[in-house]
Amino acid sequence: MADALKARALRLLSGREHSRAELARKLGSEGNRDELDALLDRLESLDLLSDARFAESYVRSRQTRMGNRRLRLELKQKGVPDHLIDAALEEATDSDDAVRAREVWEKKFGRQPVDAREWAKQARFLQGRGFAADVIHKILKDRDDEPA
Repeated sequence: MADALKARALRLLSGREHSRAELARKLGSEGNRDELDALLDRLESLDLLSDARFAESYVRSRQTRMGNRRLRLELKQKGVPDHLIDAALEEATDSDDAVRAREVWEKKFGRQPVDAREWAKQARFLQGRGFAADVIHKILKDRDDEPA
């Protein structure tokens, strides 16, 4: 049983990084709790499993599409500790939320809303991507093409 558990864990880790909690959840039905904890400890000691590396990879792969709030929430749901989430967000984000939100908004909509209904639709989209309300208001209020 332990060999099958180890083989499955290595197969999962060969595809992509996993958090400890995520891997434990995927392997939970295949072995007893003590075997699973021992295997996860061994994988961590061999540096094959790392919550920090998982968090960095996760943020890097999604930072162009999502805001910090959503990235934080998703990492927390995957069992990554807060201090590792903070470090990953600080290290990996190459621009601030406002810049990323504007890029996401321009790719999706590209023009300012013409009425309240369209404004609400665009705001909901950005909110769903994890951008803060103040960033959303700034983007939907700013009109770079209008003269001062």
